[in-house]
Amino acid sequence: MTTTAVTPIRPHTPVKPFYFNTSAHLLRITRQRATSLFEFLEALRECPEGSIFQHTFRTLQEHHFIREGFSNDFAQWALSACNEPSLAEGLASVDVREFTSVADLRERFIQIVERFLTRNPAAANRQARETFYFCASDIVVIPTINVAHTLQEFAQGLRRLSVHSIQHHFIEARLRLKLMSNDFSQWLYEDLGLTEAARQLNRIDIYTVTLDDVKNQIIKIVERALI
Repeated sequence: MTTTAVTPIRPHTPVKPFYFNTSAHLLRITRQRATSLFEFLEALRECPEGSIFQHTFRTLQEHHFIREGFSNDFAQWALSACNEPSLAEGLASVDVREFTSVADLRERFIQIVERFLTRNPAAANRQARETFYFCASDIVVIPTINVAHTLQEFAQGLRRLSVHSIQHHFIEARLRLKLMSNDFSQWLYEDLGLTEAARQLNRIDIYTVTLDDVKNQIIKIVERALI
């Protein structure tokens, strides 16, 4: 009996190339600020979605370099300015990867603060040591010289990327894509049909590793897809 060799399925040539970018951020203070937990709760309800993103996803970049304190600004303020460690731990326990919309992420933080104040009503109007200013970023996209027309070029381009580009495409893109994915996964899935590689990228832990580690994991997954 003869056997027929099975040719591995290769990803097709993408319809559009992947343009690697980076970005700069113009931080602005919004109208919302808080000097107590009651004011903080009200501001959480009213602040723009960009502020929720700024104080959670964007803070991750600083956390990757500093590697101390909590990984979101809300938890850090609850501890350092309000001296409420249990509230801080509750706010820090929110895993942003679980959410597919900023509105749902906002609601989770609101619920945590509401439950805490229900149990600790005396803490609501206690003056914080410092004011919490709700901020947001205006993002200025900066093109790089790296462009990928094939998966091979994509892998090569990833190796040349700075961690700031990784932050732009892998973390900040989630706000643009409503937290559903990232630029890399979108391109692999929509343009190359690499569903599993796209899923693996989305499962990368952005909390417990540095951006350099995130970059290396992305490269490994993409290079496996080349085989």
